[in-house]
Amino acid sequence: MTGSDAPPSFRLGYVPGVTPTKWVRIWEERLPDIPLHLVGLSAAEAPDVLRGGGADAGFVRLPIDRTDLSVIPLYTETTVVVVPKDHVVTAADEVTAEELADELVLHPLDDTLDWERPPGRHAQERPATTADAVQLVAAGVGLLVVPQSLARLHHRRDLTYRPLTDAPQSQVALSWPQERTTDMVEDFIGIVRGRTVNSSRGRRPAPAQPKEKRPAAEGARRKPAPPKPAGKGRGRRTGSGGGKPGKRGRPRRR
Repeated sequence: MTGSDAPPSFRLGYVPGVTPTKWVRIWEERLPDIPLHLVGLSAAEAPDVLRGGGADAGFVRLPIDRTDLSVIPLYTETTVVVVPKDHVVTAADEVTAEELADELVLHPLDDTLDWERPPGRHAQERPATTADAVQLVAAGVGLLVVPQSLARLHHRRDLTYRPLTDAPQSQVALSWPQERTTDMVEDFIGIVRGRTVNSSRGRRPAPAQPKEKRPAAEGARRKPAPPKPAGKGRGRRTGSGGGKPGKRGRPRRR
Protein backbone atom coordinates (compact mmCIF):
# COMPACT_ATOMS: atom_id res chain seq x y z
CA MET A 1 0.00 0.00 0.00
CA THR A 2 1.46 3.34 -1.03
CA GLY A 3 1.45 6.44 1.13
CA SER A 4 -1.36 7.99 -0.90
CA ASP A 5 -3.46 4.85 -0.43
CA ALA A 6 -2.98 4.70 3.35
CA PRO A 7 -6.14 5.36 5.36
CA PRO A 8 -6.25 8.76 7.10
CA SER A 9 -5.15 9.08 10.71
CA PHE A 10 -4.48 11.90 13.14
CA ARG A 11 -1.28 12.19 15.22
CA LEU A 12 -1.63 14.15 18.44
CA GLY A 13 1.47 15.16 20.39
CA TYR A 14 1.42 15.95 24.09
CA VAL A 15 3.99 17.04 26.65
CA PRO A 16 4.42 15.55 30.15
CA GLY A 17 1.70 16.53 32.60
CA VAL A 18 -1.01 16.96 29.94
CA THR A 19 -3.76 14.31 29.95
CA PRO A 20 -5.56 14.26 26.58
CA THR A 21 -7.90 11.38 27.47
CA LYS A 22 -11.12 13.43 27.41
CA TRP A 23 -10.46 14.87 23.96
CA VAL A 24 -9.33 11.53 22.55
CA ARG A 25 -12.59 9.93 23.72
CA ILE A 26 -14.68 12.62 22.02
CA TRP A 27 -12.65 12.20 18.82
CA GLU A 28 -13.31 8.45 18.80
CA GLU A 29 -17.02 9.06 19.28
CA ARG A 30 -17.29 11.63 16.48
CA LEU A 31 -14.76 10.25 14.00
CA PRO A 32 -14.59 6.49 14.55
CA ASP A 33 -13.29 5.95 11.01
CA ILE A 34 -10.11 8.03 11.61
CA PRO A 35 -7.66 6.56 14.17
CA LEU A 36 -5.98 9.00 16.57
CA HIS A 37 -2.38 8.17 17.54
CA LEU A 38 -0.79 9.76 20.62
CA VAL A 39 2.82 10.96 20.38
CA GLY A 40 4.63 11.68 23.65
CA LEU A 41 6.95 14.71 23.39
CA SER A 42 9.28 16.55 25.71
CA ALA A 43 8.41 20.21 26.25
CA ALA A 44 11.65 21.32 24.55
CA GLU A 45 11.25 19.23 21.40
CA ALA A 46 7.50 19.68 20.84
CA PRO A 47 7.63 22.82 18.61
CA ASP A 48 10.24 21.33 16.25
CA VAL A 49 8.36 18.03 16.03
CA LEU A 50 5.23 19.92 14.96
CA ARG A 51 7.13 21.94 12.36
CA GLY A 52 8.75 18.76 11.03
CA GLY A 53 5.45 16.94 10.58
CA GLY A 54 5.97 14.45 13.39
CA ALA A 55 2.50 15.27 14.69
CA ASP A 56 -0.53 16.98 13.15
CA ALA A 57 -1.19 18.98 16.33
CA GLY A 58 0.01 18.89 19.90
CA PHE A 59 -0.37 20.14 23.43
CA VAL A 60 2.64 22.30 24.34
CA ARG A 61 3.79 24.42 27.25
CA LEU A 62 4.16 28.14 26.72
CA PRO A 63 6.24 30.10 26.08
CA ILE A 64 7.51 28.62 22.81
CA ASP A 65 8.90 30.01 19.57
CA ARG A 66 5.68 30.58 17.59
CA THR A 67 7.39 30.89 14.22
CA ASP A 68 5.23 29.01 11.64
CA LEU A 69 2.99 27.69 14.41
CA SER A 70 -0.60 28.52 15.34
CA VAL A 71 -1.29 28.52 19.07
CA ILE A 72 -4.49 28.45 21.13
CA PRO A 73 -3.83 28.96 24.88
CA LEU A 74 -6.06 26.63 26.93
CA TYR A 75 -5.37 26.89 30.65
CA THR A 76 -2.79 28.01 33.23
CA GLU A 77 -1.48 25.72 35.95
CA THR A 78 -0.70 26.38 39.58
CA THR A 79 3.03 26.32 40.39
CA VAL A 80 4.06 24.19 43.37
CA VAL A 81 7.19 23.34 45.31
CA VAL A 82 7.90 19.61 45.75
CA VAL A 83 9.33 18.69 49.15
CA PRO A 84 9.81 15.63 51.41
CA LYS A 85 6.75 14.96 53.57
CA ASP A 86 8.64 15.82 56.76
CA HIS A 87 9.92 19.18 55.44
CA VAL A 88 9.10 22.35 57.37
CA VAL A 89 7.34 23.78 54.28
CA THR A 90 4.48 21.30 54.78
CA ALA A 91 3.37 23.19 57.91
CA ALA A 92 1.88 25.92 55.68
CA ASP A 93 -0.91 25.72 53.08
CA GLU A 94 1.15 27.79 50.61
CA VAL A 95 4.58 29.42 50.49
CA THR A 96 6.37 32.31 48.81
CA ALA A 97 9.66 32.41 46.93
CA GLU A 98 11.17 34.43 49.78
CA GLU A 99 10.52 31.57 52.19
CA LEU A 100 12.72 29.34 49.99
CA ALA A 101 15.66 31.75 50.04
CA ASP A 102 17.82 29.47 52.22
CA GLU A 103 16.78 26.24 50.49
CA LEU A 104 18.64 24.45 47.70
CA VAL A 105 16.17 24.62 44.80
CA LEU A 106 16.86 22.35 41.82
CA HIS A 107 16.46 23.79 38.33
CA PRO A 108 16.33 20.95 35.75
CA LEU A 109 17.30 21.53 32.13
CA ASP A 110 13.77 20.74 30.94
CA ASP A 111 12.20 23.34 33.25
CA THR A 112 9.20 24.99 31.58
CA LEU A 113 8.77 27.95 33.96
CA ASP A 114 9.89 31.28 32.57
CA TRP A 115 11.99 32.45 35.52
CA GLU A 116 13.64 35.84 35.70
CA ARG A 117 15.41 34.70 38.84
CA PRO A 118 14.74 31.21 40.25
CA PRO A 119 14.24 31.15 44.03
CA GLY A 120 16.58 29.69 46.64
CA ARG A 121 20.19 28.59 46.40
CA HIS A 122 21.26 26.89 43.17
CA ALA A 123 23.03 23.56 42.80
CA GLN A 124 26.38 23.47 41.01
CA GLU A 125 24.93 21.15 38.35
CA ARG A 126 21.44 21.17 36.94
CA PRO A 127 19.56 17.84 36.72
CA ALA A 128 18.94 16.73 33.13
CA THR A 129 15.20 16.16 33.58
CA THR A 130 12.36 16.84 35.99
CA ALA A 131 12.24 13.11 36.76
CA ASP A 132 15.90 13.23 37.82
CA ALA A 133 15.21 16.26 40.01
CA VAL A 134 12.34 14.45 41.75
CA GLN A 135 14.71 11.60 42.63
CA LEU A 136 17.12 14.11 44.19
CA VAL A 137 14.32 15.67 46.25
CA ALA A 138 13.40 12.21 47.54
CA ALA A 139 17.06 11.71 48.49
CA GLY A 140 16.99 14.94 50.53
CA VAL A 141 19.28 16.88 48.18
CA GLY A 142 16.98 19.86 47.54
CA LEU A 143 13.53 21.12 46.55
CA LEU A 144 11.88 21.43 43.15
CA VAL A 145 9.46 23.99 41.70
CA VAL A 146 7.22 22.71 38.87
CA PRO A 147 3.69 23.02 37.43
CA GLN A 148 1.21 21.08 39.55
CA SER A 149 0.50 18.48 36.85
CA LEU A 150 4.19 17.49 36.81
CA ALA A 151 4.18 17.11 40.58
CA ARG A 152 1.23 14.75 40.19
CA LEU A 153 2.87 12.93 37.29
CA HIS A 154 5.98 12.18 39.38
CA HIS A 155 4.07 11.50 42.58
CA ARG A 156 5.84 9.53 45.31
CA ARG A 157 4.55 8.49 48.70
CA ASP A 158 7.48 10.13 50.45
CA LEU A 159 6.97 13.50 48.71
CA THR A 160 4.29 16.17 48.76
CA TYR A 161 3.90 19.73 47.42
CA ARG A 162 2.58 23.16 48.31
CA PRO A 163 1.48 26.05 46.03
CA LEU A 164 4.12 28.71 45.43
CA THR A 165 2.15 31.94 45.28
CA ASP A 166 4.58 34.34 43.59
CA ALA A 167 6.18 32.08 40.96
CA PRO A 168 5.67 32.20 37.18
CA GLN A 169 2.99 29.84 35.92
CA SER A 170 2.99 27.38 33.06
CA GLN A 171 0.35 27.75 30.36
CA VAL A 172 -0.77 24.78 28.26
CA ALA A 173 -1.77 25.41 24.64
CA LEU A 174 -2.83 23.56 21.51
CA SER A 175 -0.47 24.16 18.61
CA TRP A 176 -0.11 23.07 14.97
CA PRO A 177 1.78 24.18 11.84
CA GLN A 178 0.13 27.19 10.25
CA GLU A 179 0.48 25.81 6.72
CA ARG A 180 -1.13 22.48 7.66
CA THR A 181 -4.45 23.57 9.11
CA THR A 182 -6.23 20.53 7.69
CA ASP A 183 -9.83 19.45 8.08
CA MET A 184 -8.77 17.01 10.79
CA VAL A 185 -6.95 19.78 12.67
CA GLU A 186 -10.13 21.88 12.48
CA ASP A 187 -12.08 18.92 13.82
CA PHE A 188 -9.76 18.60 16.80
CA ILE A 189 -9.81 22.36 17.46
CA GLY A 190 -13.59 22.13 17.62
CA ILE A 191 -13.40 19.28 20.13
CA VAL A 192 -10.93 21.10 22.38
CA ARG A 193 -13.00 24.28 22.28
CA GLY A 194 -16.15 22.38 23.18
CA ARG A 195 -18.03 22.86 19.93
CA THR A 196 -20.92 20.55 19.26
CA VAL A 197 -20.90 18.13 16.37
CA ASN A 198 -23.31 20.43 14.48
CA SER A 199 -21.18 23.55 14.90
CA SER A 200 -20.95 25.76 11.82
CA ARG A 201 -17.15 25.37 11.87
CA GLY A 202 -17.27 21.60 12.18
CA ARG A 203 -16.25 19.50 9.19
CA ARG A 204 -18.96 16.91 9.54
CA PRO A 205 -22.20 18.62 10.44
CA ALA A 206 -25.22 16.39 10.76
CA PRO A 207 -27.41 16.53 7.65
CA ALA A 208 -30.27 18.94 8.00
CA GLN A 209 -33.62 17.22 8.40
CA PRO A 210 -36.32 18.35 5.92
CA LYS A 211 -39.12 20.24 7.55
CA GLU A 212 -42.44 18.48 7.60
CA LYS A 213 -45.06 20.16 5.48
CA ARG A 214 -48.30 20.96 7.19
CA PRO A 215 -51.47 19.71 5.54
CA ALA A 216 -53.09 22.36 3.38
CA ALA A 217 -56.30 22.27 5.40
CA GLU A 218 -54.41 22.85 8.67
CA GLY A 219 -52.67 25.99 7.47
CA ALA A 220 -55.66 27.41 5.64
CA ARG A 221 -57.58 30.22 7.19
CA ARG A 222 -60.83 29.11 8.68
CA LYS A 223 -63.99 30.22 6.90
CA PRO A 224 -66.24 32.52 8.91
CA ALA A 225 -69.27 30.84 10.46
CA PRO A 226 -72.57 31.53 8.64
CA PRO A 227 -74.80 34.17 10.30
CA LYS A 228 -77.39 32.85 12.69
CA PRO A 229 -81.03 33.06 11.51
CA ALA A 230 -83.08 35.90 12.92
CA GLY A 231 -84.98 35.20 16.07
CA LYS A 232 -82.51 32.70 17.47
CA GLY A 233 -80.53 35.05 19.57
CA ARG A 234 -80.45 35.06 23.31
CA GLY A 235 -83.75 37.00 23.64
CA ARG A 236 -86.52 38.03 21.26
CA ARG A 237 -87.79 41.53 21.32
CA THR A 238 -91.45 42.15 20.60
CA GLY A 239 -93.26 45.19 19.38
CA SER A 240 -91.40 47.58 17.19
CA GLY A 241 -88.26 45.51 17.45
CA GLY A 242 -87.34 42.60 15.27
CA GLY A 243 -89.66 39.67 14.86
CA LYS A 244 -93.43 39.52 14.35
CA PRO A 245 -95.63 41.90 16.35
CA GLY A 246 -97.62 40.24 19.10
CA LYS A 247 -101.46 39.94 18.90
CA ARG A 248 -103.54 42.22 21.06
CA GLY A 249 -106.82 40.95 22.48
CA ARG A 250 -110.05 43.03 22.64
CA PRO A 251 -110.93 44.49 26.02
CA ARG A 252 -113.77 42.69 27.80
CA ARG A 253 -117.05 44.51 28.36
CA ARG A 254 -118.53 44.51 31.85
